[in-house]
Amino acid sequence: MDLQLDIFGDEAVRTAHTSRIVARSSDRVAWLRARSQGVTATDAARLGTQRSIIAVAEEKRGFGRLFSGNRYTDHGRAREPHIASWVHDHFSLSPSDALFHSVAQRLHLATPDCISDDGATLAEIKTTSKPFTGVPKHYLRQIWWQQHVLGAERTLFVWEQHDDFVPVGPPKHVWIERDEREIEALVGRADRLLELLTR
Repeated sequence: MDLQLDIFGDEAVRTAHTSRIVARSSDRVAWLRARSQGVTATDAARLGTQRSIIAVAEEKRGFGRLFSGNRYTDHGRAREPHIASWVHDHFSLSPSDALFHSVAQRLHLATPDCISDDGATLAEIKTTSKPFTGVPKHYLRQIWWQQHVLGAERTLFVWEQHDDFVPVGPPKHVWIERDEREIEALVGRADRLLELLTR
C-alpha cells in the first residue's frame, strides 16, 4: 500500500493517497462537477486577498464570468502530455489525471500534473511565452495547495517557454519545498471561501 504522511494541525495521519481519489479528468463531467463543489488548486492560486475570495465564491455560485480558456491555455493543454513525459523520463514522476481530496476536508481538492508512487512528490507543469525570473506567487499558492491536499513534501515546478506557440528549448525546472505557514494561510482563506459558498 502506498503510504504518505499528511499533517493536519499537530496530528500526523498516515493514509493511502490513492484511496482519496474523487474523480478523474478523463471523465470530464464528473471531474468538473466535483471541482465545482470544493476548493481546487486553481481556486487556491487566486486566494490572495479578501476581495479575491469573494470573486471566486461568486464565480463558483454562477454569478461571475467563468474563464473558458484561450489559445494560451489550449497550447498548454496540448503540450502538457509531452512535458509530463519529459518529467517522467527525468524524475520518475508519473502523469496523473486524478482529483484528490485532503484527509481532513473532503472539499479541499487538487489534481497534480504528476505524482510519485507514494504521493510525497508532485510536479506542476506550465507553458509560458515569457521567461520566468522566479516562480509567480499565484503558481506558488497552487503548488502549496496541492502539497496540502496530498500531504506532499515537495513539488517539481516545470515550465516550457514558447515563441508564438513553438517550444524554445527543453523544459526548465525548480524544486518548491513545502511551506507550512503559507499552507496554513491558504487553508484559512479556502475555509472562508467554503463558508461563503454555503450561505
